[in-house]
Amino acid sequence: MTVNGDIQGRVRDRIQQRDGSAGSDGRPGGSIGRATAERLAVSLADLYDIATVSVRPRSQPFALRRISEHLGVESYLDATIVSAHWPHWRHLSMYRAVRAYLDEHTPGARWFGLPNVPYREQPDLMNLLRNEAEGRIEEPANADYASLANGPESTEEAVSFGMVATVGPTGAPVVITLRTAYVSHPPPMGIDVLAADRADARAMIELLEETVDAHEAVRGQVVSFSESETNGNELVSFLRRPDVPASDVILPPEVLPAIERHVLGPAQYAARLRAAGIHLKRGLLLHGPPGTGKTHIVRYLMGRLRESTVIVLTGVGLKNIDYTAALARRLAPTLIVVEDVDLIAADRSTTPHGNPLLFSLLDAMDGVAADADVTFVLTTNRADILEEALIQRPGRIDLAVEVPRPDAAGRLALARLYSGTAEVTADLTPLVAVTEGATASAIKEVMRRAVLAAFTADPDADEAAPLITDAVLRGVLDEFTRQREALSRAVLGGPVDPDAASGPDGQADDSGRPAGWQWDTCAPPDQV
Repeated sequence: MTVNGDIQGRVRDRIQQRDGSAGSDGRPGGSIGRATAERLAVSLADLYDIATVSVRPRSQPFALRRISEHLGVESYLDATIVSAHWPHWRHLSMYRAVRAYLDEHTPGARWFGLPNVPYREQPDLMNLLRNEAEGRIEEPANADYASLANGPESTEEAVSFGMVATVGPTGAPVVITLRTAYVSHPPPMGIDVLAADRADARAMIELLEETVDAHEAVRGQVVSFSESETNGNELVSFLRRPDVPASDVILPPEVLPAIERHVLGPAQYAARLRAAGIHLKRGLLLHGPPGTGKTHIVRYLMGRLRESTVIVLTGVGLKNIDYTAALARRLAPTLIVVEDVDLIAADRSTTPHGNPLLFSLLDAMDGVAADADVTFVLTTNRADILEEALIQRPGRIDLAVEVPRPDAAGRLALARLYSGTAEVTADLTPLVAVTEGATASAIKEVMRRAVLAAFTADPDADEAAPLITDAVLRGVLDEFTRQREALSRAVLGGPVDPDAASGPDGQADDSGRPAGWQWDTCAPPDQV
Protein backbone atom coordinates (compact mmCIF):
# COMPACT_ATOMS: atom_id res chain seq x y z
CA MET A 1 0.00 0.00 0.00
CA THR A 2 1.26 3.49 -0.87
CA VAL A 3 1.50 6.24 1.73
CA ASN A 4 -1.24 8.11 -0.09
CA GLY A 5 -3.54 5.05 -0.08
CA ASP A 6 -2.79 4.39 3.57
CA ILE A 7 -3.91 7.88 4.56
CA GLN A 8 -7.14 7.50 2.58
CA GLY A 9 -7.86 4.12 4.19
CA ARG A 10 -7.37 5.48 7.70
CA VAL A 11 -9.65 8.43 7.03
CA ARG A 12 -12.29 6.09 5.56
CA ASP A 13 -12.15 3.95 8.71
CA ARG A 14 -12.63 7.04 10.82
CA ILE A 15 -15.66 8.05 8.76
CA GLN A 16 -17.23 4.67 9.18
CA GLN A 17 -16.68 4.86 12.94
CA ARG A 18 -18.40 8.21 13.17
CA ASP A 19 -21.31 6.96 10.97
CA GLY A 20 -21.86 4.06 13.34
CA SER A 21 -20.78 1.48 10.80
CA ALA A 22 -18.00 -0.94 11.49
CA GLY A 23 -14.58 0.19 10.55
CA SER A 24 -11.77 -1.93 9.22
CA ASP A 25 -11.05 -3.04 12.80
CA GLY A 26 -14.70 -3.99 13.44
CA ARG A 27 -15.38 -1.20 15.96
CA PRO A 28 -18.56 0.91 15.67
CA GLY A 29 -18.17 4.35 14.14
CA GLY A 30 -19.58 7.83 14.84
CA SER A 31 -21.71 10.29 12.86
CA ILE A 32 -20.17 12.14 9.86
CA GLY A 33 -21.18 12.46 6.24
CA ARG A 34 -19.52 9.86 4.06
CA ALA A 35 -19.10 12.15 1.07
CA THR A 36 -17.57 14.87 3.19
CA ALA A 37 -15.23 12.44 4.87
CA GLU A 38 -14.09 10.98 1.57
CA ARG A 39 -13.34 14.41 0.20
CA LEU A 40 -11.34 15.13 3.36
CA ALA A 41 -9.36 11.95 2.88
CA VAL A 42 -8.49 12.86 -0.67
CA SER A 43 -7.48 16.37 0.39
CA LEU A 44 -5.22 15.06 3.17
CA ALA A 45 -3.58 12.63 0.79
CA ASP A 46 -2.96 15.40 -1.71
CA LEU A 47 -1.52 17.58 1.07
CA TYR A 48 0.90 14.84 2.03
CA ASP A 49 2.03 14.44 -1.58
CA ILE A 50 2.66 18.17 -1.84
CA ALA A 51 4.56 18.16 1.46
CA THR A 52 6.84 15.31 0.43
CA VAL A 53 7.77 17.18 -2.74
CA SER A 54 8.10 20.68 -1.29
CA VAL A 55 9.65 19.98 2.11
CA ARG A 56 12.74 17.88 1.35
CA PRO A 57 15.07 16.79 4.20
CA ARG A 58 18.20 18.95 4.46
CA SER A 59 21.36 17.43 2.99
CA GLN A 60 24.41 16.37 5.06
CA PRO A 61 27.08 18.95 5.88
CA PHE A 62 29.70 19.18 3.15
CA ALA A 63 32.49 17.43 5.06
CA LEU A 64 30.31 14.47 6.05
CA ARG A 65 28.94 14.14 2.53
CA ARG A 66 32.49 14.28 1.14
CA ILE A 67 33.55 11.50 3.50
CA SER A 68 30.64 9.17 2.76
CA GLU A 69 30.82 9.72 -1.01
CA HIS A 70 34.58 9.10 -1.14
CA LEU A 71 34.45 6.01 1.04
CA GLY A 72 31.34 4.63 -0.68
CA VAL A 73 29.32 4.32 2.52
CA GLU A 74 25.80 5.51 3.23
CA SER A 75 26.86 7.62 6.22
CA TYR A 76 30.02 8.67 8.00
CA LEU A 77 28.72 6.50 10.87
CA ASP A 78 29.42 3.46 8.71
CA ALA A 79 33.13 4.33 8.44
CA THR A 80 35.80 2.95 10.75
CA ILE A 81 38.51 5.14 12.28
CA VAL A 82 42.09 4.23 13.23
CA SER A 83 44.22 6.86 15.01
CA ALA A 84 47.85 7.46 15.98
CA HIS A 85 49.37 10.22 18.12
CA TRP A 86 52.77 11.95 18.21
CA PRO A 87 54.24 14.62 20.51
CA HIS A 88 53.07 18.04 19.42
CA TRP A 89 56.59 19.18 18.46
CA ARG A 90 56.55 16.52 15.68
CA HIS A 91 53.60 18.23 13.97
CA LEU A 92 55.68 19.38 11.01
CA SER A 93 57.20 15.93 10.51
CA MET A 94 53.72 14.38 10.45
CA TYR A 95 52.46 16.87 7.91
CA ARG A 96 55.51 16.32 5.71
CA ALA A 97 54.90 12.56 5.75
CA VAL A 98 51.24 12.98 4.73
CA ARG A 99 52.11 15.54 2.07
CA ALA A 100 54.76 13.25 0.56
CA TYR A 101 52.24 10.42 0.38
CA LEU A 102 49.66 12.65 -1.31
CA ASP A 103 52.19 13.96 -3.82
CA GLU A 104 52.92 10.39 -4.86
CA HIS A 105 49.43 8.87 -4.89
CA THR A 106 46.88 11.71 -5.29
CA PRO A 107 48.72 14.85 -6.40
CA GLY A 108 45.52 16.82 -6.90
CA ALA A 109 44.05 16.09 -3.49
CA ARG A 110 42.79 19.15 -1.64
CA TRP A 111 42.47 19.58 2.10
CA PHE A 112 39.10 20.61 3.53
CA GLY A 113 37.96 21.53 7.03
CA LEU A 114 34.97 21.53 9.36
CA PRO A 115 33.10 24.79 9.85
CA ASN A 116 31.92 24.06 13.42
CA VAL A 117 35.06 25.59 14.96
CA PRO A 118 33.88 25.70 18.63
CA TYR A 119 33.41 21.94 18.69
CA ARG A 120 36.90 20.83 17.64
CA GLU A 121 38.30 20.14 21.11
CA GLN A 122 37.29 16.49 21.14
CA PRO A 123 39.29 13.44 22.25
CA ASP A 124 38.25 11.40 19.23
CA LEU A 125 37.24 12.14 15.67
CA MET A 126 33.82 10.46 15.82
CA ASN A 127 32.63 12.91 18.50
CA LEU A 128 33.84 15.75 16.33
CA LEU A 129 31.94 14.44 13.31
CA ARG A 130 28.75 14.03 15.34
CA ASN A 131 29.01 17.67 16.38
CA GLU A 132 29.48 18.56 12.76
CA ALA A 133 26.28 16.68 11.84
CA GLU A 134 24.31 18.56 14.48
CA GLY A 135 25.67 21.87 13.23
CA ARG A 136 23.99 21.41 9.83
CA ILE A 137 26.36 23.83 8.08
CA GLU A 138 26.32 22.69 4.47
CA GLU A 139 28.96 25.02 3.04
CA PRO A 140 32.51 23.67 2.57
CA ALA A 141 35.25 24.94 4.87
CA ASN A 142 38.98 25.35 4.27
CA ALA A 143 41.63 23.55 6.27
CA ASP A 144 43.49 25.51 8.95
CA TYR A 145 47.23 26.14 8.56
CA ALA A 146 49.99 27.15 10.98
CA SER A 147 53.59 28.34 10.59
CA LEU A 148 55.92 25.88 12.33
CA ALA A 149 59.63 26.22 13.03
CA ASN A 150 61.90 24.16 10.79
CA GLY A 151 65.14 25.84 11.85
CA PRO A 152 66.52 28.52 14.19
CA GLU A 153 65.29 31.36 11.96
CA SER A 154 62.86 29.77 9.49
CA THR A 155 59.31 28.43 9.43
CA GLU A 156 57.21 26.20 7.24
CA GLU A 157 53.45 26.18 6.70
CA ALA A 158 51.58 23.03 7.68
CA VAL A 159 47.96 21.94 8.05
CA SER A 160 46.94 22.26 11.70
CA PHE A 161 43.39 20.99 11.21
CA GLY A 162 42.13 19.43 8.02
CA MET A 163 40.92 16.38 6.13
CA VAL A 164 41.95 15.03 2.75
CA ALA A 165 40.62 12.22 0.57
CA THR A 166 43.12 9.83 -0.99
CA VAL A 167 43.74 6.17 -1.77
CA GLY A 168 45.40 4.00 0.86
CA PRO A 169 48.23 1.50 0.30
CA THR A 170 45.68 -1.31 -0.15
CA GLY A 171 44.03 0.59 -3.02
CA ALA A 172 40.91 1.38 -0.99
CA PRO A 173 39.68 4.97 -0.57
CA VAL A 174 40.59 6.60 2.76
CA VAL A 175 40.23 10.02 4.37
CA ILE A 176 43.19 11.33 6.43
CA THR A 177 42.61 13.83 9.23
CA LEU A 178 45.39 15.87 10.84
CA ARG A 179 44.42 17.57 14.11
CA THR A 180 45.22 18.20 17.75
CA ALA A 181 43.90 15.24 19.73
CA TYR A 182 42.61 16.32 23.12
CA VAL A 183 43.37 13.02 24.84
CA SER A 184 45.92 14.27 27.40
CA HIS A 185 47.75 17.38 28.58
CA PRO A 186 49.56 18.70 26.74
CA PRO A 187 47.50 17.38 23.83
CA PRO A 188 49.43 15.50 21.14
CA MET A 189 49.03 15.80 17.39
CA GLY A 190 46.93 13.05 15.90
CA ILE A 191 46.38 11.44 12.53
CA ASP A 192 42.98 9.77 12.06
CA VAL A 193 42.27 7.59 9.05
CA LEU A 194 38.69 6.84 7.99
CA ALA A 195 37.92 3.88 5.72
CA ALA A 196 35.04 1.53 4.98
CA ASP A 197 37.14 -1.36 6.25
CA ARG A 198 39.31 -1.27 9.38
CA ALA A 199 42.16 -3.14 7.68
CA ASP A 200 42.46 -0.41 5.06
CA ALA A 201 42.60 2.33 7.72
CA ARG A 202 45.18 0.37 9.73
CA ALA A 203 47.40 -0.12 6.65
CA MET A 204 47.38 3.65 6.03
CA ILE A 205 48.28 4.47 9.65
CA GLU A 206 51.10 1.91 9.72
CA LEU A 207 52.61 3.35 6.55
CA LEU A 208 52.56 6.88 7.97
CA GLU A 209 54.09 5.68 11.24
CA GLU A 210 56.97 4.21 9.23
CA THR A 211 57.56 7.34 7.15
CA VAL A 212 57.27 10.14 9.74
CA ASP A 213 60.88 9.54 10.82
CA ALA A 214 62.05 9.88 7.21
CA HIS A 215 60.52 13.36 7.13
CA GLU A 216 61.67 14.37 10.63
CA ALA A 217 61.98 18.16 10.86
CA VAL A 218 64.80 18.03 13.44
CA ARG A 219 66.99 15.69 11.38
CA GLY A 220 70.39 17.29 10.79
CA GLN A 221 69.53 20.21 13.11
CA VAL A 222 70.85 21.35 16.47
CA VAL A 223 67.97 21.27 18.94
CA SER A 224 67.48 21.72 22.65
CA PHE A 225 64.93 19.73 24.61
CA SER A 226 63.66 22.20 27.17
CA GLU A 227 61.13 24.99 27.39
CA SER A 228 60.97 26.29 23.83
CA GLU A 229 61.19 29.90 22.73
CA THR A 230 60.97 29.10 19.03
CA ASN A 231 57.82 29.93 17.10
CA GLY A 232 55.34 28.34 19.46
CA ASN A 233 56.96 24.92 19.78
CA GLU A 234 56.29 23.57 23.25
CA LEU A 235 59.33 21.38 23.77
CA VAL A 236 62.01 21.73 21.11
CA SER A 237 64.08 24.83 20.36
CA PHE A 238 66.13 25.03 17.18
CA LEU A 239 69.66 26.37 17.74
CA ARG A 240 72.26 27.69 15.32
CA ARG A 241 75.01 25.22 14.59
CA PRO A 242 78.22 26.73 15.98
CA ASP A 243 81.23 27.23 13.76
CA VAL A 244 84.21 27.14 16.11
CA PRO A 245 87.63 26.63 14.46
CA ALA A 246 90.15 24.40 16.18
CA SER A 247 92.42 27.42 16.63
CA ASP A 248 89.81 28.90 19.00
CA VAL A 249 89.89 25.87 21.30
CA ILE A 250 92.71 26.67 23.72
CA LEU A 251 93.76 23.50 25.53
CA PRO A 252 96.94 21.68 26.47
CA PRO A 253 98.44 20.27 23.25
CA GLU A 254 97.43 16.64 23.78
CA VAL A 255 93.78 17.18 24.83
CA LEU A 256 91.96 18.22 21.65
CA PRO A 257 93.57 15.55 19.40
CA ALA A 258 92.45 12.86 21.86
CA ILE A 259 88.88 14.16 21.76
CA GLU A 260 88.90 14.35 17.96
CA ARG A 261 90.14 10.76 17.63
CA HIS A 262 87.43 9.49 19.94
CA VAL A 263 84.46 11.46 18.56
CA LEU A 264 85.28 12.50 14.99
CA GLY A 265 87.25 9.42 13.97
CA PRO A 266 84.36 6.93 14.19
CA ALA A 267 82.08 9.40 12.38
CA GLN A 268 84.57 9.67 9.52
CA TYR A 269 85.00 5.90 9.14
CA ALA A 270 81.52 4.80 10.20
CA ALA A 271 80.83 2.54 7.21
CA ARG A 272 84.20 0.81 7.38
CA LEU A 273 84.00 0.31 11.14
CA ARG A 274 80.51 -1.15 10.82
CA ALA A 275 81.67 -3.49 8.07
CA ALA A 276 84.55 -4.62 10.28
CA GLY A 277 82.16 -5.35 13.15
CA ILE A 278 83.55 -2.56 15.35
CA HIS A 279 81.12 -0.62 17.52
CA LEU A 280 80.38 3.01 16.70
CA LYS A 281 78.57 4.18 19.81
CA ARG A 282 80.88 6.15 22.08
CA GLY A 283 80.72 8.15 25.27
CA LEU A 284 82.84 11.16 26.25
CA LEU A 285 82.99 12.81 29.69
CA LEU A 286 84.38 16.34 29.90
CA HIS A 287 85.11 17.34 33.48
CA GLY A 288 86.87 20.22 35.18
CA PRO A 289 86.21 23.44 37.09
CA PRO A 290 83.46 25.78 35.90
CA GLY A 291 84.49 28.10 33.10
CA THR A 292 87.42 26.09 31.74
CA GLY A 293 85.88 25.56 28.30
CA LYS A 294 83.88 22.33 28.42
CA THR A 295 80.92 23.86 26.63
CA HIS A 296 83.30 25.50 24.15
CA ILE A 297 84.66 22.06 23.25
CA VAL A 298 81.11 20.79 22.78
CA ARG A 299 80.37 23.68 20.43
CA TYR A 300 83.48 22.81 18.44
CA LEU A 301 82.30 19.20 18.08
CA MET A 302 78.84 20.37 16.98
CA GLY A 303 80.42 22.36 14.18
CA ARG A 304 82.64 19.50 13.06
CA LEU A 305 79.79 16.95 12.97
CA ARG A 306 77.81 18.88 10.40
CA GLU A 307 75.84 15.87 9.15
CA SER A 308 74.77 14.82 12.64
CA THR A 309 71.60 15.68 14.48
CA VAL A 310 72.61 17.33 17.75
CA ILE A 311 70.32 17.09 20.79
CA VAL A 312 71.22 19.22 23.81
CA LEU A 313 69.78 18.33 27.21
CA THR A 314 70.18 20.80 30.04
CA GLY A 315 68.16 21.93 33.05
CA VAL A 316 64.55 20.77 32.88
CA GLY A 317 65.30 19.13 29.54
CA LEU A 318 67.24 16.38 31.33
CA LYS A 319 63.95 14.67 32.10
CA ASN A 320 63.61 13.85 28.40
CA ILE A 321 66.62 11.52 28.30
CA ASP A 322 64.51 8.42 27.56
CA TYR A 323 62.77 9.94 24.58
CA THR A 324 65.96 11.59 23.36
CA ALA A 325 67.85 8.29 23.21
CA ALA A 326 65.04 6.67 21.22
CA LEU A 327 65.01 9.62 18.82
CA ALA A 328 68.80 9.48 18.49
CA ARG A 329 68.67 5.86 17.37
CA ARG A 330 66.23 6.74 14.61
CA LEU A 331 68.06 9.86 13.43
CA ALA A 332 71.67 8.61 13.57
CA PRO A 333 74.27 9.98 13.14
CA THR A 334 73.42 11.80 16.35
CA LEU A 335 75.29 13.71 19.04
CA ILE A 336 73.57 13.81 22.46
CA VAL A 337 74.91 16.46 24.82
CA VAL A 338 74.04 16.11 28.51
CA GLU A 339 75.28 19.21 30.32
CA ASP A 340 75.90 19.19 34.07
CA VAL A 341 75.25 15.46 34.21
CA ASP A 342 76.04 15.47 37.94
CA LEU A 343 72.55 16.95 38.47
CA ILE A 344 71.03 13.57 37.62
CA ALA A 345 73.95 11.15 37.89
CA ALA A 346 75.33 11.67 41.38
CA ASP A 347 76.43 8.51 43.17
CA ARG A 348 73.47 6.62 44.60
CA SER A 349 75.05 6.71 48.04
CA THR A 350 74.46 10.46 48.20
CA THR A 351 70.67 10.09 48.24
CA PRO A 352 68.42 7.59 50.03
CA HIS A 353 66.76 6.23 46.90
CA GLY A 354 68.86 7.58 44.05
CA ASN A 355 67.70 9.84 41.25
CA PRO A 356 65.22 8.13 38.91
CA LEU A 357 66.77 10.03 36.01
CA LEU A 358 70.09 8.30 36.73
CA PHE A 359 68.54 4.97 35.84
CA SER A 360 66.92 6.54 32.78
CA LEU A 361 70.34 7.79 31.66
CA LEU A 362 71.98 4.40 32.18
CA ASP A 363 69.18 2.61 30.36
CA ALA A 364 69.28 5.15 27.53
CA MET A 365 73.03 4.69 27.01
CA ASP A 366 72.71 0.92 27.15
CA GLY A 367 69.69 0.92 24.85
CA VAL A 368 71.56 2.38 21.88
CA ALA A 369 72.90 -0.40 19.69
CA ALA A 370 76.69 -0.70 19.48
CA ASP A 371 76.65 -0.20 15.70
CA ALA A 372 74.59 3.01 15.91
CA ASP A 373 76.51 6.18 15.07
CA VAL A 374 75.49 7.88 18.32
CA THR A 375 77.82 9.88 20.56
CA PHE A 376 77.05 10.81 24.16
CA VAL A 377 78.99 13.84 25.43
CA LEU A 378 78.54 14.51 29.13
CA THR A 379 79.90 17.54 30.99
CA THR A 380 80.33 18.06 34.72
CA ASN A 381 82.08 20.25 37.26
CA ARG A 382 81.94 17.43 39.83
CA ALA A 383 83.38 14.24 38.43
CA ASP A 384 84.16 13.15 41.98
CA ILE A 385 80.49 12.60 42.85
CA LEU A 386 79.38 10.77 39.68
CA GLU A 387 77.84 7.32 39.88
CA GLU A 388 80.50 4.66 39.36
CA ALA A 389 78.13 2.61 37.20
CA LEU A 390 78.20 5.50 34.73
CA ILE A 391 81.91 6.23 34.56
CA GLN A 392 83.41 2.79 35.21
CA ARG A 393 81.35 0.54 32.96
CA PRO A 394 82.68 0.14 29.39
CA GLY A 395 80.23 1.11 26.70
CA ARG A 396 78.93 4.12 28.60
CA ILE A 397 81.93 6.42 29.10
CA ASP A 398 84.84 5.34 26.91
CA LEU A 399 86.95 8.47 27.37
CA ALA A 400 87.10 10.92 30.27
CA VAL A 401 88.99 14.16 29.64
CA GLU A 402 89.86 16.74 32.26
CA VAL A 403 89.60 20.30 31.00
CA PRO A 404 92.06 22.14 33.27
CA ARG A 405 92.55 25.78 34.10
CA PRO A 406 94.80 27.27 31.41
CA ASP A 407 98.53 27.49 31.93
CA ALA A 408 100.57 30.61 31.11
CA ALA A 409 100.71 29.84 27.38
CA GLY A 410 97.00 29.12 27.39
CA ARG A 411 96.14 32.35 29.18
CA LEU A 412 98.17 34.34 26.68
CA ALA A 413 96.44 32.61 23.76
CA LEU A 414 93.03 33.19 25.36
CA ALA A 415 93.76 36.90 25.87
CA ARG A 416 94.61 37.25 22.20
CA LEU A 417 91.54 35.25 21.18
CA TYR A 418 89.12 37.24 23.31
CA SER A 419 90.48 40.61 22.21
CA GLY A 420 88.35 40.22 19.10
CA THR A 421 89.09 42.85 16.47
CA ALA A 422 90.73 45.20 18.96
CA GLU A 423 94.28 46.37 18.32
CA VAL A 424 96.42 45.30 21.25
CA THR A 425 99.63 47.25 21.79
CA ALA A 426 99.77 46.45 25.49
CA ASP A 427 102.17 43.95 26.94
CA LEU A 428 100.00 41.00 27.93
CA THR A 429 102.54 39.59 30.35
CA PRO A 430 100.94 41.35 33.35
CA LEU A 431 97.57 39.83 32.45
CA VAL A 432 99.10 36.36 32.24
CA ALA A 433 100.62 36.79 35.69
CA VAL A 434 97.59 38.31 37.39
CA THR A 435 95.22 35.63 36.01
CA GLU A 436 97.25 32.66 37.22
CA GLY A 437 94.75 30.03 38.35
CA ALA A 438 91.90 31.79 36.53
CA THR A 439 89.62 30.09 34.03
CA ALA A 440 88.98 30.91 30.41
CA SER A 441 85.77 32.68 31.44
CA ALA A 442 87.73 35.04 33.71
CA ILE A 443 90.17 35.95 30.95
CA LYS A 444 87.30 36.52 28.54
CA GLU A 445 85.75 38.94 31.03
CA VAL A 446 89.04 40.80 31.51
CA MET A 447 89.37 41.32 27.76
CA ARG A 448 85.74 42.42 27.47
CA ARG A 449 86.42 45.09 30.08
CA ALA A 450 89.62 46.09 28.28
CA VAL A 451 87.77 46.64 24.99
CA LEU A 452 85.10 48.67 26.78
CA ALA A 453 87.78 50.73 28.54
CA ALA A 454 89.46 51.35 25.18
CA PHE A 455 86.21 52.79 23.82
CA THR A 456 85.87 54.97 26.89
CA ALA A 457 89.45 56.21 26.58
CA ASP A 458 88.91 57.28 22.96
CA PRO A 459 85.18 58.03 22.50
CA ASP A 460 85.80 59.90 19.23
CA ALA A 461 87.34 56.93 17.45
CA ASP A 462 83.97 56.13 15.82
CA GLU A 463 84.39 53.06 13.61
CA ALA A 464 88.06 52.55 14.35
CA ALA A 465 89.08 49.35 16.09
CA PRO A 466 89.48 49.82 19.84
CA LEU A 467 93.09 50.28 20.98
CA ILE A 468 94.14 48.39 24.11
CA THR A 469 97.22 50.15 25.44
CA ASP A 470 99.32 49.42 28.51
CA ALA A 471 97.45 52.13 30.40
CA VAL A 472 94.07 50.69 29.46
CA LEU A 473 95.05 47.15 30.41
CA ARG A 474 96.66 48.28 33.68
CA GLY A 475 93.46 50.01 34.76
CA VAL A 476 91.41 46.91 34.00
CA LEU A 477 93.78 44.60 35.86
CA ASP A 478 93.81 46.98 38.83
CA GLU A 479 90.06 46.70 39.02
CA PHE A 480 90.07 42.96 38.51
CA THR A 481 92.53 42.33 41.34
CA ARG A 482 91.07 44.60 44.00
CA GLN A 483 89.74 42.92 47.07
CA ARG A 484 86.30 44.43 46.45
CA GLU A 485 86.23 42.40 43.21
CA ALA A 486 86.80 39.14 45.12
CA LEU A 487 83.21 37.94 44.77
CA SER A 488 83.05 38.70 41.07
CA ARG A 489 86.40 37.00 40.55
CA ALA A 490 85.20 33.91 42.41
CA VAL A 491 82.05 33.72 40.29
CA LEU A 492 84.09 34.10 37.10
CA GLY A 493 86.66 31.53 38.16
CA GLY A 494 89.49 33.85 39.20
CA PRO A 495 91.96 33.09 42.01
CA VAL A 496 90.35 33.40 45.44
CA ASP A 497 93.36 32.72 47.70
CA PRO A 498 93.41 35.68 50.13
CA ASP A 499 97.22 35.53 50.10
CA ALA A 500 97.05 36.48 46.42
CA ALA A 501 95.89 39.96 47.44
CA SER A 502 98.24 40.58 50.34
CA GLY A 503 101.96 41.12 50.78
CA PRO A 504 104.42 39.24 52.93
CA ASP A 505 103.00 40.96 56.03
CA GLY A 506 99.44 40.50 54.91
CA GLN A 507 99.29 44.08 53.66
CA ALA A 508 98.06 45.08 50.22
CA ASP A 509 98.62 48.26 48.26
CA ASP A 510 95.74 50.41 47.02
CA SER A 511 95.22 48.21 43.96
CA GLY A 512 94.86 45.05 46.03
CA ARG A 513 98.19 43.68 44.79
CA PRO A 514 100.96 42.68 47.22
CA ALA A 515 102.95 45.63 48.47
CA GLY A 516 106.06 46.13 46.33
CA TRP A 517 104.52 44.60 43.16
CA GLN A 518 106.29 45.95 40.07
CA TRP A 519 104.60 46.10 36.67
CA ASP A 520 107.85 45.72 34.73
CA THR A 521 108.41 42.24 36.11
CA CYS A 522 104.93 41.30 37.34
CA ALA A 523 106.48 39.42 40.20
CA PRO A 524 106.14 39.69 43.99
CA PRO A 525 108.86 41.77 45.69
CA ASP A 526 110.76 38.75 46.95
CA GLN A 527 111.20 37.60 43.33
CA VAL A 528 112.23 40.91 41.76
